[in-house]
Amino acid sequence: MSNPAILVEKVTVHYGEVLALDAASLSLEAGRICGLIGMNGSGKSTLFKAIMGMIKPDAGRVLINGAPPAKARKEGGIGYVPQSEDVDWQFPLSVRDVVMMGRYGHQGFTRRPSQADRDAVDLALDRVELSEFANRQIGQLSGGQKKRAFVARGIAQGATMMLLDEPFAGVDKRSEATVTRLLKELAADGCTILISTHDLHALPQLCDEAVLLMRRVLMHGPPEVVLQPEHLAMAFGLDVLNRDLPGSDLPDRGLPNFDHSNQQGRS
Repeated sequence: MSNPAILVEKVTVHYGEVLALDAASLSLEAGRICGLIGMNGSGKSTLFKAIMGMIKPDAGRVLINGAPPAKARKEGGIGYVPQSEDVDWQFPLSVRDVVMMGRYGHQGFTRRPSQADRDAVDLALDRVELSEFANRQIGQLSGGQKKRAFVARGIAQGATMMLLDEPFAGVDKRSEATVTRLLKELAADGCTILISTHDLHALPQLCDEAVLLMRRVLMHGPPEVVLQPEHLAMAFGLDVLNRDLPGSDLPDRGLPNFDHSNQQGRS
């Protein structure tokens, strides 16, 4: 039996006295799109960092295709699309430069791009419909175009796993449709995709499965099951029971806003 693409076993992470993850466990198979949902402060960003090997858990372990995350990162197997506020958009890099970063693992110490590197970047830019913006400074793009540029970086990298942190926040409909199409294509090719999102409306159409997180994994299953109000109430509070959500048997009278961005701290 093959190893799961992502295996998180009883991972606990503290930031000083703050408990960010509490024995969180998760297993994802290759070629699946999984939505990660939870309030800010629930541990979503910490879980991403643990999967990418950017932090060492206090307890538990993370395996990527049966090996430590450091091996997958070294081999360029993990692509990452960050939240907009995590990027310095004033840095003097073109869109092509950002996408070329995905090729660093394929280059020597001099970081001189080969023809294969340039071809991979051109193909990735074409797939995300940004070829005409290749030489534009990255900060001059719209919010949706910026997200597409980082997806292109993962494609050029040849990543077999993509982690996306709020990829649809502040993006235009064209970019949302383009990214959604690309993620489905990548998953069909065997790429494993984990998406942190507050956009619960998009989950049933985009994701094969969903994970409900509140420092530990409360539920993992089909989106239409995880999105039942009585399940969301475990993470978002009892007031969810008075709202109508995708996957519920009640008529849709509007989705509650779960973007608790005014809370203290990040997830």
